[in-house]
Amino acid sequence: MAEAQGVTELPDSLLAPVTNFIGHLASEKRHSPRTCDNYQRDLLRLAHWLNAGQQHQWRDVSTHDVRRYVATLSRDGLGGRSIARHLSAIRRLFQYLLRERLATDNPALDIRAPKSPRRLPKVADVDQLNHLLDADADDPLEIRDLCMFELMYSSGLRLAELVGLNLTSVDLSGGEVRVLGKGDKERIVPVGRKARAAIETWLPLRAGLAAESEPALFVSQRGHRLSHRSVQARLNRWGLAKGADQKLHPHLLRHSFASHMLESSGDLRAVQELLGHADIATTQVYTHLDFQHLARVYDRSHPRAHRRGSAGERREDGQADD
Repeated sequence: MAEAQGVTELPDSLLAPVTNFIGHLASEKRHSPRTCDNYQRDLLRLAHWLNAGQQHQWRDVSTHDVRRYVATLSRDGLGGRSIARHLSAIRRLFQYLLRERLATDNPALDIRAPKSPRRLPKVADVDQLNHLLDADADDPLEIRDLCMFELMYSSGLRLAELVGLNLTSVDLSGGEVRVLGKGDKERIVPVGRKARAAIETWLPLRAGLAAESEPALFVSQRGHRLSHRSVQARLNRWGLAKGADQKLHPHLLRHSFASHMLESSGDLRAVQELLGHADIATTQVYTHLDFQHLARVYDRSHPRAHRRGSAGERREDGQADD
C-alpha cells in the first residue's frame, strides 16, 4: 500500500509542504501530538498516491483528483467517517497552502464523503461491569489497573485523559478530577465513592514505584507515565482473567458510563458536560442506545409485546392477532 512506503521516497515538492503544515498545526494551532500524527499519516497517504500517479506539485491537484482519491479510499475499504477525516485533513492542508501562496484553490472544498450507516457504540451490561470491578486485585499493578478502570467508568474519561492525569489532577476530599480533554479544554468531573477508594488504595503503592519528580497519577513498573497501549493491553487482560463475555477496551467503559448515566437520569445536557462533548449531537447517539434498552424492557415485560410460537405474534388465548 502507498502509505507503507518510506517517507524518503516522496519528492520534496510533496513532502516539504506537509511537514511545514504539521509544524504549523503543532506550533501555531497548538494541536496535540496525537492529532498532528493523524493529520500527517492521512496526508502522506495522499502524497504517496499522487506520487504514484506522477503528480509532484500540490498546486496541480484538482477537484477531479480528489474525487478519484476518495473513490480509491472507498475501494480500499474505508468507511464514510474515515473518508470524511481524510477530506478534513486535505481541506486544512490546502487552507494552509493558499495562505503560503503554494496553491491557487482548495480542490477538496465541496467534496463530501459517502454516507455510511451510523454504528452505535457498544456498551457493557451494568451487572457485568460490577462483577469485573468488584473482582479482587492481587498485586500492586493489578491494584493500579483496577483503580484506572474504576476511574474511567466512574467519570467517563477518554483514554488520553486518563493517561494524562497527574497527582494534582485529583481532589479526593472534593470527590472530583480535573481533566484536560480534546482541544486542551479543561473540565472538572465527579469521582464516585468506589473510584475514590480505589485511588486511596493505589496512592501508597504508587509512591513505591514512581520515579522521582514523575507527576503522573498512573505509572508503569519502571516508574514512568503509562502509555496508551499499556492501558489498552491491561484492560483487555483484566477482562480475559475475570471472565468478561466481550473484549474490554477503554472506550467501552466511557460508552458504558454515558449510556448508564443517560439511562438513569435522562439528562442529555448533563451527560454532554460530563463527557466533554462540544456538540450535543455527539452525545445524542446515547439516546439511541437508551431507546434500545427501553425497547428490550418493553419486549420482555409488556404482555402484548411477547412473540409466541413460530407462526408469529399470538394473543394470550392462542388466536392470531388481526
